[in-house]
Amino acid sequence: MARRTQADMQKTRVTLLQTARKVFTAHGFNATSMDDLTAQAGLTRGALYHHFGDKKSLFQAVIIEIDQEMDQRLQQITAQHTDPWQGFLQRCIHFLEMALEPEIQRLILEDARAVLGQQSLDAQQYCISSIENILTTLMKQQIIKHMDCTALARFIHGSLNEAAFWIAQSQDGQQTLAQSIDVLTQLLIGLRLDQTASASRASK
Repeated sequence: MARRTQADMQKTRVTLLQTARKVFTAHGFNATSMDDLTAQAGLTRGALYHHFGDKKSLFQAVIIEIDQEMDQRLQQITAQHTDPWQGFLQRCIHFLEMALEPEIQRLILEDARAVLGQQSLDAQQYCISSIENILTTLMKQQIIKHMDCTALARFIHGSLNEAAFWIAQSQDGQQTLAQSIDVLTQLLIGLRLDQTASASRASK
């Protein structure tokens, strides 16, 4: 029997991930059987066990992959703006807009929290780290108030996730999205240093 090359192994892993994303999105984690998944991938259960161990670990790998892709998309949104504040604000708004996408609704906003629990947040480290880096830059540029970046990044990401979950579950996603964007914008404006100055002038 010919020995499998590294390229073959990588191809098998990619095939499992791609198939898992489609099947999990279509049927959900609980309704997806390992036999159906591997059959659609044209692979064996042994291949799944070798690369991921079990269905839950495969699902976690899918969540990490989607999180990476989401972060790349959000970074592109940020990079489109020369104003770093607008780049950050539009990034957060676009995150909420993603809540209307079927794959993100099913896997990130529904199944991930039910299947992975706290590991769901751990699997979204790319997005959290990017938020923290942006906040650090905004603080250095004296655009927003100084505070603990790690804590603030998690508060913002957590708020975005909850709002996105609300949007995904809403009967009128577009209306809920509009409401969420309005509240989000007002909350983030409250971080700006110039808002403190405005409040001070108004109180005199």
